[in-house]
Amino acid sequence: MKNRTLGRTGATISEIGFGAWQIGGAWGDVSEEDGKRALNAALDAGVTFIDTADVYGDGRSEKIIASVLKERGGDKPFVATKAGRRLSPHVADGYTGANIEAFIDRSLANLGVETLDLVQLHCPPTEVFYRPEMFGALDDLIVKGKIRNYGVSVSNVEEALKAIEYPGVATIQIIYNIFRQRPHDLFFEQAQKKNVGIIVRVPLASGLLSGKITADTKFADDDHRKFNRHGEFFDVGETFAGVPLDVALEAVEQVRPLVPQGISMAQFALAWILQSPAVSVVIPGARNEAQAQANAAASDLPAIPEETLAELADVYERLIKVHVHQKW
Repeated sequence: MKNRTLGRTGATISEIGFGAWQIGGAWGDVSEEDGKRALNAALDAGVTFIDTADVYGDGRSEKIIASVLKERGGDKPFVATKAGRRLSPHVADGYTGANIEAFIDRSLANLGVETLDLVQLHCPPTEVFYRPEMFGALDDLIVKGKIRNYGVSVSNVEEALKAIEYPGVATIQIIYNIFRQRPHDLFFEQAQKKNVGIIVRVPLASGLLSGKITADTKFADDDHRKFNRHGEFFDVGETFAGVPLDVALEAVEQVRPLVPQGISMAQFALAWILQSPAVSVVIPGARNEAQAQANAAASDLPAIPEETLAELADVYERLIKVHVHQKW
């Protein structure tokens, strides 16, 4: 497992992390025991970065992480969580220092720690990015010792660029994958200049880039790939990266012959993300041990040849770009 530095936090972390949304909920049935086995497999494979949120299973994900880390003992991985989506309604005026501190206190209890390594505002409404008092409140929480670092999980490039204007923002979490290439243009360059860590989520476009989803795939009622297909509950860009499913499936078939023999399409998609030196860590999810192990193994893959990168760029330009590029 190769390591990278998480921006100005200075933390050395594995370049492939563990995205803990799947073990929390909204991905169909994943039992607590399966979730624990998946996380243990990732940690055994050298993963040292875990990303979760207080709303993943209403705290279930955080509690599973706490349980696994307590059982394992020894050196602790870097654990990032998120706060803000517990607001109901989820509106800008709810983003106050008091509300976020209350959410952080709950996460501290769920994770069984005295200080959180990293708290990320969880895809807040765009208006929040223009409220410096919210970021000042996060600075105060560092002084109080409740958090070591803070960042923002953003919905689009514009929000990311605005967020990194605040000197305390240490990380940005953003969607970036073969089907969502826009962050690579301006944002990555600006983040590198400011030494901001980049956490890449939705690396497999909700499983599309595993190559295993077809037009006939059935999803459980509690799987966001069924209930949020058109953005009914949260930003549609979080589900299949916002690409219409029929278009995405066509694109997947054009990506398939570019994948070298002996590796999976999912590993290939992770390796593509890691081609960018601006990326600090990519956080694929895993429902079981095998997926966690396969994800971690992608760190050992050789660089993708330039001609293959050009072909992938062509697939994006011809099929995907018109659907996503200017939206996110």
